[in-house]
Amino acid sequence: MTYQAPVNDIALALETAAGLSNLIESGIAEGVDEDLVNAIVEEAGKFAAEELAPLNAVGDTQGASLEDGKVRLPEGWAEMYNNWAAGGWAALPCPTEFGGQGLPSVISTAVNEIWSTANLAFSLGPLLTQGAIHAVHAKATDELKQMFLPKLVSGEWAGTMNLTEPHAGTDLGALRTKAVPQADGIYLISGTKIFISYGDHEMTENIAHLVLARLPDTPAGTRGISLFVVPKILINEDGSLGERNDVYCTGVEHKLGIHASPTCVLSFGDNGGAVGYLIGEENKGLAVMFIMMNAARLGVGIQGVAIGEAATQKAIAYANERRQGSTTQSPAGQMVPIVEHPDVRRNLLTMKALTAAARAICYATAREIDISERASDADERAKAAYRAALLTPVAKAYSTDLAVEVASIGVQVHGGMGYIEETGAAQYLRDARILPIYEGTNGVQSIDLVTRKLPIERGEVVKGFIAELNQIVADVKASNAPGFDVMANNLDAANKALERATVWIGQKVMSSPDEALAGATPYLRLFGIASGGAYLAKAALAASRKANGAAAGPVELAKFYAGNISVQADGYARTITDGGASLLEAPADMFAAS
Repeated sequence: MTYQAPVNDIALALETAAGLSNLIESGIAEGVDEDLVNAIVEEAGKFAAEELAPLNAVGDTQGASLEDGKVRLPEGWAEMYNNWAAGGWAALPCPTEFGGQGLPSVISTAVNEIWSTANLAFSLGPLLTQGAIHAVHAKATDELKQMFLPKLVSGEWAGTMNLTEPHAGTDLGALRTKAVPQADGIYLISGTKIFISYGDHEMTENIAHLVLARLPDTPAGTRGISLFVVPKILINEDGSLGERNDVYCTGVEHKLGIHASPTCVLSFGDNGGAVGYLIGEENKGLAVMFIMMNAARLGVGIQGVAIGEAATQKAIAYANERRQGSTTQSPAGQMVPIVEHPDVRRNLLTMKALTAAARAICYATAREIDISERASDADERAKAAYRAALLTPVAKAYSTDLAVEVASIGVQVHGGMGYIEETGAAQYLRDARILPIYEGTNGVQSIDLVTRKLPIERGEVVKGFIAELNQIVADVKASNAPGFDVMANNLDAANKALERATVWIGQKVMSSPDEALAGATPYLRLFGIASGGAYLAKAALAASRKANGAAAGPVELAKFYAGNISVQADGYARTITDGGASLLEAPADMFAAS
């Protein structure tokens, strides 16, 4: 199977979930028109199919390794990266004053989906570099911006994010990496960071590590954390590269998936201290790092969409090639392609519907980010920032949970051959499994949604969002299109389940926090189910108004989602309101280690 970018599906999601034409007309997507966007998506798809996809299996087989103190990447990786950077793709969403193209988030999100679908392990590097650019541009001094951004934007240098330490995991308040201020204004960094994606490699001439560390005598917990940029190679006053900084890779993890992405253990300061530069204010580094983390969380959500798309394309191709069994419609004794069997069709439609729903949620989140950063009206920016904050944990967690499910269904469609590595279906499942874990586990995303995001503006932000979902249902009902009445009823029931659960969990956050936390994960799932169904229905409405055969796919997909996935909403609502007691009342000895 050869990867083909789903340009029509992407275009529909950009129009309906991201509201691209509205962004263009309002001036938020300044300098952009639909022809330009289509051209970018098509060219990205062509590059991904020709350059990235052919090395996906190669990267999985060869992987990354540490040899003689150097991180080795698979054959062709450096050339692939150089071609990608030379094509200007690194600069796509970056600030224009440092050589970037300054394109809106909705466009870079769509293009990032294409990179991730063709080659997930490759796409992690550019994703982290873009996050580093965003953080440095937002909070660094002008001197540091000039030192780092032109090279990061061009792709000549790469960026990383260094949070996790061996003893701390998600608990950033427990980190121990030290930063000692020097008389000349620099800081000497010492400590160990683990799970650092693309922490070392030779694709670029330098790497800018964004590192969380603690100054001497700072407050305990997260209030005492600062953020530093630590170059792999020191930078001379004239901008040229100097000596190697005191940061080294001491190990590359052996992982379940994304083998070609080097997940490194980095040691800072073994020889006196790694030179670092403060970004933002002392003891306020976590707030700056969250600029990078929030961008990365949407990026990881898009990676979930990408794995779903890749697994779906492979499963559909296999289902059309593989002949087995007969159907009630086939001549006796004649084997048919398995795509004709109802259960296989159900699996394939489930894969397509879940992937399309996740894509829509991610694109809708990107839209709000663009408005929050680009709108001329301050009130409009603030409202969009609240909406983006609400949707980001859903985009990350719902999309990545679905990625694992869709990849698993893809293996099932392949049958026994799916369990054999040579077919490639298993790689998607292995690659997908990290997505619900990194950039904040999906349990953390659910807790964030329930305890921090639902209360924003006293609950008015989530109420406004649900009102928009209800308006979509009203539009579906008013269309009177064949079959849309059943779709509307199912979507309406899902929205009502979300409303009930939102009221209940909002009350419990205040009166009984443990009950709210017990229902947090199923609540996020319910939120995703209702949102995804509404966005697919909106796409179906748009497609049905076009007088061509393109309408059938989006319409039938929305009907399938509403009839097979939206109907799960009530069960999740009951789990939220009624299932917590059995969880909280379970005796401690049930969890005792044997």
